[in-house]
Amino acid sequence: MVGQIVNLSSFPPFYLTLHRPLPDMDAGAPSYNPRTVEEVFRDFKGRRVALIKALTTDVEQFYQQCDPEKENLCLYGFPSEQWEVNLPAEEVPPELPEPALGINFARDGMQEKDWLSLVAVHSDVWLLTVAFYFGARFGFGPADRY
Repeated sequence: MVGQIVNLSSFPPFYLTLHRPLPDMDAGAPSYNPRTVEEVFRDFKGRRVALIKALTTDVEQFYQQCDPEKENLCLYGFPSEQWEVNLPAEEVPPELPEPALGINFARDGMQEKDWLSLVAVHSDVWLLTVAFYFGARFGFGPADRY
């Protein structure tokens, strides 16, 4: 898509919410839509690295962003290996995989280690859900297998 003008209205709304660009990402081009097993795996790996970074290397920044006084927050991992704590998308079809909602509410009521473990478990489930969501859209006819 380099050098092409992209009409964002041609993308379904769930595609744009799942691939919300971060401020330092190229805001002019939406992320790709994985169409092969290799692309889904690359997407999975990028999101996984982002979530691991949030829960380990950037744990202090992540902890501060999950203020229990704020509304329901979610931890998003992006294929670009970046993470974001943000409100869930407002207009999402029910079948769109969304991360665990309200990760910030239990923060002060638990030991930090236990809370991080809980967020990690929910993040693992979300990663698999996103991968299966993309994989379920593949064709299974003989011509689509190769």
